[in-house]
Amino acid sequence: MHIHYLDAVRAKRPLVHSITSTVAAHFSANGLLALGASPLMANSPAEVAELAAHSAALVLNIGMPTDAQVEAMLLAGEAANRAAVPVVLDPVAVSASAYRREIVAKLLARLQFAAIRGNAAELAYLADVPWQASGVDAGEGSGDLAAIARQVATRYRCLAVLSGARDYISDGKRLAVLANGTPLLLRITASGCLLSAVLAAFLAVTSANERFQAACEACASYAIAGEQAAAGLAPSQSGSFAARFIDALAAISAAEVAAAIRIETGE
Repeated sequence: MHIHYLDAVRAKRPLVHSITSTVAAHFSANGLLALGASPLMANSPAEVAELAAHSAALVLNIGMPTDAQVEAMLLAGEAANRAAVPVVLDPVAVSASAYRREIVAKLLARLQFAAIRGNAAELAYLADVPWQASGVDAGEGSGDLAAIARQVATRYRCLAVLSGARDYISDGKRLAVLANGTPLLLRITASGCLLSAVLAAFLAVTSANERFQAACEACASYAIAGEQAAAGLAPSQSGSFAARFIDALAAISAAEVAAAIRIETGE
């Protein structure tokens, strides 16, 4: 697989506007900076439409939703859609409460997303596949993860990125399965939220017909940086891993991604 979008992110430094939770904002901003993108964390309904229209990508993350934040998401998303700015949805714990389900239904009804990224439980909910989950955990289920990714992509006419021990990326027609990563990513808060932001940064530097390849490269760059950061660490060293992971995102090269990627693609 030819790796070239990582260098494009660093060359273009896309402005990624994120409406996200207070838990995820700091980690996501630092991760985007390390990668080479430019983070913007703003969630006031008074300014988000203007900011989103002038950004290179927009992330909507429902980790800690409020009514005002939902209003901001809708305003920003509509402005981004009008300006052809790619929008990424992170439906955090969508099945955990009626409030979250209502928010995601409203966002999906009014906005067109370039990509939806979530764990198995979150995407299974969007695909109407039974799944057992608690809070933000991926939970357990017997559904086919590849089929879930395809179904979400087809239903919402966007990329679907189902992240976990393996990442499943689909545009409804094509499917990629990425085997890179480390269990330590599951031990740090907001690792999935940062992946959504990284995905947005990669989509920001591509045309619409390149988004599938860009999403594959985004997930691979992220997972391989995780592998590099985890080298030599014990499973209990999640704090050390978090700092090393930010450093790895800053240092990883396209050549390293190309050499380490473990991905299968097909129709």
